[in-house]
Amino acid sequence: MNGFTILRSVQHYVGRIRTVRNDLRTQRFLNTLPADIRKDIGWPDLYTGRVREN
Repeated sequence: MNGFTILRSVQHYVGRIRTVRNDLRTQRFLNTLPADIRKDIGWPDLYTGRVREN
């Protein structure tokens, strides 16, 4: 492996981590919205059992 291949692999890995973190941040934000707004935008159709109520 040369330096460019290693750098490309690291950049790909960091990009995937960034994507996962952004997805989690978005899910947390949407879960904090009031229930009627979440219903209007169609959230959490995929996550009905995973929503935590405080």
